Amino acid sequence: MRSLSNPSAYGAETGGTAGTDAVDIAQLSINTIRTLSMDGVEKADSGHPGTAMALAPVMYALWQNDLKYDPANPLWPGRDRFVLSVGHASMLLYSTIYLTGIRDVVKDKVLERPSLTLDDLKQFRQLNSKTPGHPEYRHTAGVETTTGPLGQGCGNSVGMAMAEKYLAAHYNRPGFDLFDYHTYVFCGDGDMMEGVSSEAASMAGHLGLGNLIWLYDSNQISIEGSTDLAFTENVAERFRAYKWHVVTVDDVNDLAAVSKALEEARAVKDRPSLIVMHTVIGYGAPKKAGTASAHGEPLGDEEIAGAKKAYHWPWTDPFHVPEGVLEHFREGIGARGAKASAEWQALFDAYAREYPKEAAELTAIFERRLPEGWDKDIPKWEADAKGVASRASSGKVINAVAKNLPWMMGGSADLSPSTKTNLTFEGAGSFQPPQWGGTYAGRNVHFGIREHAMGSICNGLALAGLRAYGSGFLIFSDYMKAPIRLSALMELPVIYIFTHDSIGVGEDGPTHQPIEQLAQLRATPGIMTIRPGDANEVSEAWRTLIPQTHKPAVLVLSRQNLPTLDRSKYACASGVAKGAYVLASCEGKPDVILMASGSEVSLVVDAYEKLTAEGIKARVVSFPSFDLFEEQDQAYRDSVLPPDVKGRVAVEQAAAFGWDRYTGIGGAIIAMNSFGASAPLKGLLTKFGFTPEKVYEAARKQAERK
Repeated sequence: MRSLSNPSAYGAETGGTAGTDAVDIAQLSINTIRTLSMDGVEKADSGHPGTAMALAPVMYALWQNDLKYDPANPLWPGRDRFVLSVGHASMLLYSTIYLTGIRDVVKDKVLERPSLTLDDLKQFRQLNSKTPGHPEYRHTAGVETTTGPLGQGCGNSVGMAMAEKYLAAHYNRPGFDLFDYHTYVFCGDGDMMEGVSSEAASMAGHLGLGNLIWLYDSNQISIEGSTDLAFTENVAERFRAYKWHVVTVDDVNDLAAVSKALEEARAVKDRPSLIVMHTVIGYGAPKKAGTASAHGEPLGDEEIAGAKKAYHWPWTDPFHVPEGVLEHFREGIGARGAKASAEWQALFDAYAREYPKEAAELTAIFERRLPEGWDKDIPKWEADAKGVASRASSGKVINAVAKNLPWMMGGSADLSPSTKTNLTFEGAGSFQPPQWGGTYAGRNVHFGIREHAMGSICNGLALAGLRAYGSGFLIFSDYMKAPIRLSALMELPVIYIFTHDSIGVGEDGPTHQPIEQLAQLRATPGIMTIRPGDANEVSEAWRTLIPQTHKPAVLVLSRQNLPTLDRSKYACASGVAKGAYVLASCEGKPDVILMASGSEVSLVVDAYEKLTAEGIKARVVSFPSFDLFEEQDQAYRDSVLPPDVKGRVAVEQAAAFGWDRYTGIGGAIIAMNSFGASAPLKGLLTKFGFTPEKVYEAARKQAERK
């Protein structure tokens, strides 16, 4: 049985104080990662030291010897991607960022200063520090994606790997292999228990992503204790069933074995690889190694002293970086990465001379710019009382946009015939390996019934610069809460298209009729949620959301037809860009304002016309986006909703939550206060009060308020 705390039980440990030969400097560097991680958690009195202590040898072997990465150019497009899906082990990554000398990045510009200093490590988990509890994209250079919610990094990595395949298929040319990078992931038992990682792994295996390598930290410990409490399956066999290549490392302190496993994984081109790494959490700690107490709490002075003694670490001061360690990393990954990125840049410069059009497209991707004319084919819609479902009009618009935006790709969770998100123009194709009838150049992604993974994968695609979209029914956005929230946290312009947006789903009943989902999406910071009221608002919604570079968008669409309003009579739909706009109004001050989004806009228009015919001064406000409206200045908001007009009615086939901000306490809200029911639409509208008569009656009463 191997020791849990004695490093001399492992072949890679050398014993004694640090020497100058290659083996000793390697071990000294590994132990520096360990001790910085322990000290950071201890100083913060908060964090997770054990995984960093266990995985330090793997981190060293990958970054120092294998990772294609230039610390001086962390935005280099040809770099390998590293994902710490076990985000709780953030000090492992922060220590490595510091030791390897990764430069800082601000607003997509690489600066001369380092991303992290030793003082930053000392500020772990403190207010306004650059070393938050879990790694955050855009916050700390060297962090490729925000992780912490377990499994999300695994899902992101599949999107990153798909992006490499797509970019290679579209832009590589003979003699110009611009895109040939790998995505490496550190994941753990917690990731393996989360369903999203299973969904993502299944899809990666189907797609044959040979550029994806997960390194699985099998330490068999979770917060409650041994994983025997809840997780006893054979993970390796599960992944073989997913069509992954699997290799095992029995002792991660054996650097030669780790390097051999990485080499074997990279040699497999037709499937992703899982490296099962047997580790000891809290490695070196005399009492806590191999126990749950090493996972999510500081070790304490006694255990830290014992671990450092086990590492033959003679220094007593915390955050000590021995002489020669920084230089060792500069001479390793620093020199190797600089050479590789310079060679890539020279290759790209030659590519640009031979393929200027493709190079210009790539530059736009790297700089997150839109191509000229991306919106030139967005349709305008003639007035039509019968109208068209907003999912159908959106289907036409997305095709009009995507054919002029070559790096836009996405799909649905097995629902594209319903969500109308399939790209049908010539050359769109399906993103599939050849054995499944497609190519990696395809732009239609078949996510299967994997909503959670779809959201995480879209985040990964967006992290690589592609304009990704995913679609499904609004009710199933519940399965995607975590990745949608992370899109907002990372400021990624992912597009989420949700159809079947209300009780208008009809006969499918309350299991499929969303009620609270709109309120949840609107409550999430940093998301642009748009529910357009007719086909022209759909066109303007797309015109508004595509230019976003730092914000995800949620487009909420109907199953049923919506009348296309006569824009020669009613206001131009370009008001969508401001979130809410006056669609129709009386002269002067109105007595009542009617507000609605989506399918209910035509309902309040009908009530407005009846009120106007009776001489009641009324106004209609189309309200597709709370978020965009709140971004407008106070003067604009007051011009749409004059503060001195007390009579107000809001109508929406969803939860009333949030509308009182605009109706005021005394205003009327016609909304859903229960779950729906299974019935044809007409009966549902009557049952729940979404009729012209009900809206008219409420407006009449509100018009009397002064």
